Amino acid sequence: MATKKQTTGTLQDRCACEGGSLDRLIQPAVLAALAKEPLHGYALVMRLSEMPTFAGQSPDTSGVYRVLTWLESRGMVTSSWDTSSSGPAKKTYHITDKGRLCLRTWVKTLRGYSLAIEELIEITSQAASRGKG
Repeated sequence: MATKKQTTGTLQDRCACEGGSLDRLIQPAVLAALAKEPLHGYALVMRLSEMPTFAGQSPDTSGVYRVLTWLESRGMVTSSWDTSSSGPAKKTYHITDKGRLCLRTWVKTLRGYSLAIEELIEITSQAASRGKG
């Protein structure tokens, strides 16, 4: 028997209707964080959790690393090993010029999404209020 998921779970467990599933926004979020400063993986996950997109929840760490690998394979980020501190070496990620160009394209795309979302809010709001007696 299937059980209903609770809405108070982790970001990965939440229903898409609660905004917990914004997978496509991870790429511009990662690029924006790296545009501010180079970061190692854990620091990047923490920075992302501070963004409104993630509502104070940590994004899926393995998903962040998959995005980093994908971005690196396309030349949008590079990585290097930081061995300057005590403890294990940390892989630090840096945005490239190609990544900055992609980020500028994302700005245009997100503005388009924003307009579409505003229209969708109006349509869904009207639909949700129909049938009230």
